[in-house]
Amino acid sequence: MKKLPSFTGFYEDTFRFLSDLKENNSVDWFHKNKFRYQTFLVEPAKAFVNELGPFFNQLNPEIRTEPKFNKTLMRINKDMRFAKGNPYRTYFLIHFGRFKMDSEFFVYFAPDEIQIGVFLNNTKGDSLFLKNNLLKFKSNIIDLFDEYDINENYDLFILQKEPTLLKRNFSAFNDFSLLENNKHILLQKTKLPGKTKIFSADFIPETIKIVLQLYPLYCFTITNKPLQLLYEFQDTFG
Repeated sequence: MKKLPSFTGFYEDTFRFLSDLKENNSVDWFHKNKFRYQTFLVEPAKAFVNELGPFFNQLNPEIRTEPKFNKTLMRINKDMRFAKGNPYRTYFLIHFGRFKMDSEFFVYFAPDEIQIGVFLNNTKGDSLFLKNNLLKFKSNIIDLFDEYDINENYDLFILQKEPTLLKRNFSAFNDFSLLENNKHILLQKTKLPGKTKIFSADFIPETIKIVLQLYPLYCFTITNKPLQLLYEFQDTFG
């Protein structure tokens, strides 16, 4: 397998490409500009995932870290058998979870902004535990939002056909029912490219800082023994 280069940052052309694609969403235009997609999105995204791999492996070895499509990268082309309209998404998604529609961490690139956070799947399933844990461990979850300084530092969206904002500066103490009563939740920071370190290797520690802040909440999504997992995290990462 070809060795991936070190991650040195994304590019201003990363966002310029997405903006241009939004204005020219056709197969012909994309084929003429595919080198831009590869150079400014795919290649740095794979390097980014590759460098984050050891951190996620230590954090939780069940989280997928392969720098591949359908693993940690979402393809930009739509499956037109099931989709209507334009053939390409005008965003690019990097995500770290265990399986499709699992709760997961994400970095989302839009034409004019970046979103970083966690997707919470609050539905029933054999490997989905958030719904029961929100009821059983409500006080613990409210406490961790305060302990890890999550309160009022993230916005809460619900994911339907399009993400819909429910609460700016979400606080679990004041608005816990929004977690309980919605199925697919995004807890995220939205940043302008110039307000992050995305154009340098420093975007790696910036992302890690956010993941470490949100991981205690993630513990309640993947096991029916979340406090044990949380204590293990605290012992390892402090």
